[in-house]
Amino acid sequence: MQTAFTPEQLADPDYAASHGEIRKCVHCGFCTATCPTYVLLGDERDSPRGRIELIKAMLETPGAPSREAVTHIDRCLSCLACKTACPSGVDYAQLIDHGRAHIEAHYRRPPLEALLRWAIPQVLTRPGRLRLSLALGRLARPLEPVLEALRLRPLAALLRLVPSAGPKATAQQAHPAEGARRGRVALLQGCVEPAMAPSVRAAAIRLITRAGFEVVLADGEGCCGALSEHLGRGREAARFAAANVRAWTRAGPFDAIVTTAAGCGTTLKAYGERLEGDVAAVAAAARARDVLEFIGEVGLPPVRRPGKLSVAYHAPCSLQHGQGIKTGPADLLAQAGYEVRAIAEGHLCCGSAGVYNILQPELAGRLRTRKAVNIEKTGAAVVAAGNVGCIAQLAPVLSRPVIHPVELLDWATGGPRPAALDLLAPQMGA
Repeated sequence: MQTAFTPEQLADPDYAASHGEIRKCVHCGFCTATCPTYVLLGDERDSPRGRIELIKAMLETPGAPSREAVTHIDRCLSCLACKTACPSGVDYAQLIDHGRAHIEAHYRRPPLEALLRWAIPQVLTRPGRLRLSLALGRLARPLEPVLEALRLRPLAALLRLVPSAGPKATAQQAHPAEGARRGRVALLQGCVEPAMAPSVRAAAIRLITRAGFEVVLADGEGCCGALSEHLGRGREAARFAAANVRAWTRAGPFDAIVTTAAGCGTTLKAYGERLEGDVAAVAAAARARDVLEFIGEVGLPPVRRPGKLSVAYHAPCSLQHGQGIKTGPADLLAQAGYEVRAIAEGHLCCGSAGVYNILQPELAGRLRTRKAVNIEKTGAAVVAAGNVGCIAQLAPVLSRPVIHPVELLDWATGGPRPAALDLLAPQMGA
């Protein structure tokens, strides 16, 4: 594909990178069958190659982007299934991130939409504010149908995502290894997961320490920056990344920087590019691991009570497409004794995609329904999903518990029975 960028534009690193990726695209169409929005809508502008054309035209043309271009670019989930399918190696993440940043800088959104996009990172990236918002959300749940009737769908979608109250996340900063010490890792504390699913962090700490590694929660660490990136706020994302790198440098050294949220893992592994020239950021990115990836590398602790449940494994897009980790998590569950069942159309997104289910509730709802139908067809007793967004998206519409795989692995290797299994018949969760 040809471009018409000016020499002045190509002097900008982002334009130069996008120029290179656009020219790789040969319009072969392999990406269309893997794109959730194209599968749903059948509109070429809602396919990866169609969006590449829109982004190219938008970047080449001075001034504000058209509403049409913004609409179709906004509909992208950043699931990166197209990146997995592309035979030409187009880095679609570079293009969609650049496109979003351009829109953020040059397009004036309607006031309510702009307010929502401002408020999301103000709340979701700050665990204290998020916990307060979740408490208020539980009180406001009865208003969901009213908000839907008033066509305030993003607010209704927010209420649907609010989980029931659960235990608080651990505040202990260091957790010693069990048995012979094999190393030391930093566990990303995150921002959304501690408020919405604190049991995941607790299970990860038990599992990692049981594998022989000290676990440290680094002081001064915060949001990974993924939410800001999704909203086109690259500079804000870079500030989050720089703060985290400083926190790990002060608390280090570490053998690995581990996250239990697949979406965060994709972002951590890009810190070297986000903070170009920062040696510490490059080193941190090289040590970044999803918790399931890390356990796969160091070995699952001895299985003490093999799991006897059938498990439908839902692979988060950020894990299978963003990081290229496809079969490892399912293999670990099978190693722990669980009967793992594949989900049809496993490459398609569930509709969570960062804050997509808030900003695009109609499309996210259709994707969730499609995913739920495929999950129910497996007949599995539980669903394992390695990202808190996927768990929050799927749990309200499924007739079975949705649990992070690390909780199931922790249980099989000596940890407590996951509380979510209380939804099962007693004989199934024994």
